[in-house]
Amino acid sequence: MGFHEVRFPTDLSFGSVGGPERRTDIVSLTSGFEERNTPWAHSRRRYDAGLGMRSLDDVSSVIDFFEARQGQLFGFRWKDWVDFKSCLPSDTISASDQVIALGDGATVSFPLIKTYRSGEGSYVRPITKPIAGTVVIAVDGTALNEGADFTVDASTGIVTFATAPASEEEITAGFEFDVPVRFDTDRITVSVASFRAGQVPDVPVVEVRV
Repeated sequence: MGFHEVRFPTDLSFGSVGGPERRTDIVSLTSGFEERNTPWAHSRRRYDAGLGMRSLDDVSSVIDFFEARQGQLFGFRWKDWVDFKSCLPSDTISASDQVIALGDGATVSFPLIKTYRSGEGSYVRPITKPIAGTVVIAVDGTALNEGADFTVDASTGIVTFATAPASEEEITAGFEFDVPVRFDTDRITVSVASFRAGQVPDVPVVEVRV
């Protein structure tokens, strides 16, 4: 799949609408009960970038970005202003934010993840597009140095240690991240007259698996 490691302009994604969606199959039984199942292991996020545009210059910037991605052909990075950190948006990232794995004394590479919890339920989300320079790592509570102790592939979210963490040592991480997306249309329609009157074009984007 074609993917460009470039971020949609953050000043235009601010003000957009969107969020995660799930797919649930529901079968109503004759007894009145339901059976519910899902074919999706992970949620998928959708956004509308059109609501972030406030001027014709903004529209021009989006068209430049759209043409450079050739419509739906190439994916790109998107900042979800509600969910872009390993912690709450108002908090400061720390190396203890997320438990990503336990060491086994042999494995040196681990993917970044973010766990969402509420009550007895939880969901583990793969983080494949961390922001370079924001990832902090600790092993068994001891902070490590990027470059000397570990490296991060910002295009995959894989953390690789210089030395494998010992068995049962807890590996924790903090980070900022983007959502991998593509345009969900091959056409952007703009009316200059209606835009000046407060109407904005629809610019849908959808999360992709990478």
